[in-house]
Amino acid sequence: MDGESIEEFNTIDDSFSEMVPTLNMYFGTMEEAKKFYCEYGKKCGFGVQTRTSKKDNNNEVYYLRLVCSREGRYVSNIRPEVKTLPSQTNQCPAGITFAQKDDKWIVRTVVVEHSHELCPQTSNLIRGNRKLNMHAKHTLEVNHDAGVRINKSFLSMVSDTGGYENMEFMERDARNFIGQHRRSVCKEGDGQTLLRHFSKMRYLNNDFFYELEMDEGKRITSVFWADAKSRAACEEFGDVVSLYTTYLTNKYDMSFAPFMGVNHHGQSILLGCGLLSSEDTTSFVWLFQTWLRCMGNKAPDSIVTD
Repeated sequence: MDGESIEEFNTIDDSFSEMVPTLNMYFGTMEEAKKFYCEYGKKCGFGVQTRTSKKDNNNEVYYLRLVCSREGRYVSNIRPEVKTLPSQTNQCPAGITFAQKDDKWIVRTVVVEHSHELCPQTSNLIRGNRKLNMHAKHTLEVNHDAGVRINKSFLSMVSDTGGYENMEFMERDARNFIGQHRRSVCKEGDGQTLLRHFSKMRYLNNDFFYELEMDEGKRITSVFWADAKSRAACEEFGDVVSLYTTYLTNKYDMSFAPFMGVNHHGQSILLGCGLLSSEDTTSFVWLFQTWLRCMGNKAPDSIVTD
């Protein structure tokens, strides 16, 4: 294959979704190659993820391998009979390899067979295929500024598109978008009011703990606080902790995340509180690390969550 000239490779047109990947197809850029395989996956009903990429001495990618999102092998410590959700990985062999040659990205290997059923009818809701277009973003922003709850906006969009099967994103994606771009407890001076209140509580009791996280615009995106009573209770009853984020504040749509425990009387006790602008991995990592630091880095034996 290396002896072939670039003119002998198959080329493509703009109809990505109508083509099946084959050996020796080539693309002008790596972005075009990735777009082609992602569109192919969306048409067939599977998600796409990057498995391997290699860079040269100039720190530029020259090798890329994309695989089905169910390619890996997941090993869980939980017995299968007690799992609430099945593993999504299936050791699927499907994938494609691109290599750069003479300013072209050429298909070197490709496997189109999958080890699981494909779902083309709902492929638009697979993680890698979900997206918010400009119209959806604008609608969410306008409705949020008008005081419309996110779930109401989402249901309205579902109705406009003719059903969930026609949606290109989920309600959680809408919440994360609003959290990243619009929600902030710094609006209208509320952030300063919160800071003054926390400072006053710290002045009255040095054991009062609080911490804030801000975005690039210096707007508060996550908050955690715990008073002296909660910190003392955690020392005695912090072996088992529950955390649920099923509550929302009305004004900012921020998730309220209370850390709860149980005392020796079987009563629920508060071990700290958090407000999260987005329910993503980064936000929860920050919340757990902050709570752990607040409690003297004493980790609980068990955590129960939703």
